[in-house]
Amino acid sequence: MGAGERITLKVSPAVAFAPANLIVRAVIVADAENRAVEIVAESPEFYRSSMIQLEGDKAARVTTFEFHSLPPGSYEVRANLFGASGEPRASIRYPVNVLASGGGDR
Repeated sequence: MGAGERITLKVSPAVAFAPANLIVRAVIVADAENRAVEIVAESPEFYRSSMIQLEGDKAARVTTFEFHSLPPGSYEVRANLFGASGEPRASIRYPVNVLASGGGDR
């Protein structure tokens, strides 16, 4: 992580065939003010999110999320880090493409 980055994101795979399973790893710098992290996978036709509570600087540094059976589309995967008062502390975005399978599915 570079200076000042509170959260980084790794999404695997960046390109997949539908129905896709994504593994999202959020790496969060230990900080007493960290209270929650939300991961969102969103395309024009689909939305899914997951949020977990964090115990400040005692929270795990790496948090893993899995999104199963995503349909085709261009997705934006976002990680949003929140503080003690619910205020946003950091946000990061990662593009993912889920392609239609060759079997005529969309």
